[in-house]
Amino acid sequence: MPKPIFTFAKAQISAFLGGMLDYAVMIACTELLHIHYTISIIISGTIGAVLNFSLNRYWSFKGQNSNEAPVGSQLVKFCLMVAGSVLLKAFGTYLLTSSLKLDYRISRLIIDVIVSLGFNYVLQNYWVFKKMA
Repeated sequence: MPKPIFTFAKAQISAFLGGMLDYAVMIACTELLHIHYTISIIISGTIGAVLNFSLNRYWSFKGQNSNEAPVGSQLVKFCLMVAGSVLLKAFGTYLLTSSLKLDYRISRLIIDVIVSLGFNYVLQNYWVFKKMA
């Protein structure tokens, strides 16, 4: 399998695992703790991001040690990306839920796919975990 496709596949597995944790925490916060789903998304997105960063740094986008950016630099970029991602997910879920009268859990799944592929993967591949020259 060509390297870009292999990297994409590993990144999607990492996103799926982080997303499963994120989604489960969102449901728990909303249904069990009675926190509004937009706030639950912020809480769960932060928790899922920890798993996602670890998997991406050490597995999905792992390169040659000599070409890998320092973890601090990647972490700062990743935190900025996650902040944007969480805001997009919270706003997008709210927008779909309120305008189309969808259940927030369904809205969240739709928005997750869009944000994951169109925002997160692009920024992780070309900015956060980009190999140093």
